[in-house]
Amino acid sequence: MPLAHIFTVIGFLFMIAVIIAVIIILLILFIHDRTQKRHPILRNYPVLGKVRYFLEAIGPEMRQYWFNSDKEGRPFSRDDYEHVVKTAKYKRDVLGFGSKRDFEEEGYYVRNHLFPKQMHEMKIDREIKVKSKKYVLEKDSLFGNRRETFVEDESLAYLLEDEDVVTIGKETCRYPFTVKGLIGMSAMSYGALGKNAITALSEGLGMAKGTWMNTGEGGLSSYHLKGGVDIIMQIGPGLFGVRDKEGQFDWDELKRKSEIPQIKAFELKLAQGAKARGGHVDGEKVTPEIAEIRKVEPWKSVDSPNRFNEFSDPQSMLDWIEKIRQHTGKPVGCKLVVGSNNAIFDLAAAMKASGKAPDFITVDGGEGGTGASYQELIDSVGLPIRSALPILDATLRRFGVRDRVRIIASGKMITPDRIAIALAMGADLINIARGFMITVGCIQALKCHSNICPTGVATTDPHLQRALVIDEKKWRVVNYVVSLRKGLFRIAAAAGIDSPIHFRPSHISYKDDVGIVQSLVDVYKAIDERVQAEPYPIEDTFATK
Repeated sequence: MPLAHIFTVIGFLFMIAVIIAVIIILLILFIHDRTQKRHPILRNYPVLGKVRYFLEAIGPEMRQYWFNSDKEGRPFSRDDYEHVVKTAKYKRDVLGFGSKRDFEEEGYYVRNHLFPKQMHEMKIDREIKVKSKKYVLEKDSLFGNRRETFVEDESLAYLLEDEDVVTIGKETCRYPFTVKGLIGMSAMSYGALGKNAITALSEGLGMAKGTWMNTGEGGLSSYHLKGGVDIIMQIGPGLFGVRDKEGQFDWDELKRKSEIPQIKAFELKLAQGAKARGGHVDGEKVTPEIAEIRKVEPWKSVDSPNRFNEFSDPQSMLDWIEKIRQHTGKPVGCKLVVGSNNAIFDLAAAMKASGKAPDFITVDGGEGGTGASYQELIDSVGLPIRSALPILDATLRRFGVRDRVRIIASGKMITPDRIAIALAMGADLINIARGFMITVGCIQALKCHSNICPTGVATTDPHLQRALVIDEKKWRVVNYVVSLRKGLFRIAAAAGIDSPIHFRPSHISYKDDVGIVQSLVDVYKAIDERVQAEPYPIEDTFATK
């Protein structure tokens, strides 16, 4: 028999075998689906019902890439996401043809000045420069491979002049914390993020200069220290990183941490916007290394209490803050969430009465992110930042203690214009978390809590983490920070001020949905009047019949 005929017969028999195998598999699936008792669709529509579940499973991806418009999508729209990516990767922050913003909707606008500042008039430190790397897009055809070149880049760091720097704890601490940039990294723990992500962020922020990195409540790791960046060490109710093996606060360990030169301040986490409760890390993320850092058992889920056991009211918290400040010599602040007009009256009143105060207050909006929390807390507990920030500022002013503290604001402020509005609303500094996650590879897979992050950002799985190449992503962190600072100076120039530290409510307008415009001064006045009108001592608004 000719060789060609032999191959034909073999091919035919192989196809028959494949068909028989497929029929057998379908028959097995049919019998299994018909007899199982969990899914009614599969009992009535065996095999075919699996198509329904498959389409349901890939629904989020289909909506993200195909069906949502550029302005849809949560937590960040495609436009928001791509803005961060392009800024970090290409250092490109220009658009073509016009804005995609819906100008019929209500919203805030920066008031442009009739005679804006020239860039040479801006009060920028023109001595400090940053060396980085960026991609240059050379070809991007529909069917061909994208061709990019990775090139060296150098620019100004776009830092504040020395006379405009922001100092935390200047009057209260032996070692105050001074920053020359207004933007830093919000709290993200090692454990919630993997070691490659933390390292890339640390090294990128260190090269960007003038910024800081918050450790999150998971404690200080060697990866936070790798880049030489200034660090705010967060202490949560679980006391991770500063507790003994019995879970009690360890003052000796706190002292050791405070002697690390990179640690510039400490932050007590009372709550965060996306979870007004203690933190949670699933057991599969708690590697032996992370367990050692946190002083917990490996491979067991970690839950931090809802609040600190060390204090139970504003005055005892202020006493504890004072004790930590005296013990370390460094600034101590707290992170909180605002839930109403009178949410922090007790704290402000205690500050006024005692003369004690945190060196800074980080206010986190309810739209903030989290590695893991519950739907009812993420969606419904805590006011968004543009409501919370003015209330905090107005409350501190009502009780005459605003000048004692710096305010750090956080909550989806990933672009210079959003940052400018927050500064005008009373913030002194800005924290960003998810924007930085995007710079190191996050694609909004929404798998942060599951340890199966496909890009290796929010996972401790060694196999998945290898996808995140530190020596490539760290440059994106640098580019993003520098571009944000440059954009902030650019928008300040448009508003007619020589530095973003001078943003005030008068620089912002608010347009409602019918086109009526009012200054943020008027909006602020209304908020201030409500805060001033709230009775104090606070009435029992939770009394039941």
